[in-house]
Amino acid sequence: MLVTGAAGFAGSHLVDLLAREGEPIVGWYRPGGDVPDPAGHDGRRGVMWHAIELLDQETVRQAVAATRPSAVYHLAGAAHQGSSWQESDTALALNVRATHHLLEALRQHAPDVRVLVTGSAAVYRAAAVSLEEDAPLAPASPYGLSKLAQELLAMRAAQDDGLPVIVTRSFNHIGPGQSPAYFASSFARQLARVEARLADPVISVGNLEPRRDLTDVRDTVRAYRLLMTHGRPGRTYNVCSGRAYAIREVLDTLRQHAARDVEVRVDQARLRPTDQPLVLGNPARLTAETGWRPEIPLSRTLADLLAWHRTQLSE
Repeated sequence: MLVTGAAGFAGSHLVDLLAREGEPIVGWYRPGGDVPDPAGHDGRRGVMWHAIELLDQETVRQAVAATRPSAVYHLAGAAHQGSSWQESDTALALNVRATHHLLEALRQHAPDVRVLVTGSAAVYRAAAVSLEEDAPLAPASPYGLSKLAQELLAMRAAQDDGLPVIVTRSFNHIGPGQSPAYFASSFARQLARVEARLADPVISVGNLEPRRDLTDVRDTVRAYRLLMTHGRPGRTYNVCSGRAYAIREVLDTLRQHAARDVEVRVDQARLRPTDQPLVLGNPARLTAETGWRPEIPLSRTLADLLAWHRTQLSE
């Protein structure tokens, strides 16, 4: 079983889940990128790690030919929507060209293997209602554009090449291990620094009014595992909680878990060129076909995220 992006945020949690199930795992990570922690979040063992540059087509072809995986979870790629405005070339390369190289290698050397390509809800047109998979598509950022192109590549591979490819449209997922480049983890890290008296009791924020569909990353990767078994090739699936939370609510909940109070200040540098008032998904298709439902409440997710940052600082 192959996991690309296995050292990343969601990838590391997926590897933990698969390792607990006793699955033999090959984990790819990008040379010079995140270095995998052999112990993982849960003390995983038995993962074979390989540094593979997905932008090098021949390297990918050789690696797939040598591995001959039984299943492929493709989580590698550019993941930060905000930075894509300054790094659009990177987003397009890592999400589109890298995916093309992987799918081509699988077509040549493992044409029957089931593939899960993790896409994004950023492909949808902004809407004031809950989004189902047939909702209009109109990416509002370079990141969203790159994820739509990635999705189209995956669907072409399913329809024209017969690869059994499943695509997710994953909404925001949060939890321990997430980079502070994302709002919930940024809040948690700032609070942990204040608690440790490494910073003044002030937290810098962007726009707190938008509402976002949030899912614990551990629930998200559980959905990926179920889709690998039960998902229908050539089909897209929202992976989301079906509930939207105001960013202000996330901050308030984290502050309730914190040991010190803080002043909240808006930082203009944290405001995005576009910030949709609502991003909310409908997970009905995922639930109907796999039985998946989110299990971890937001309060626990945020408590675990804050605890993780405390540990990071103490180490």
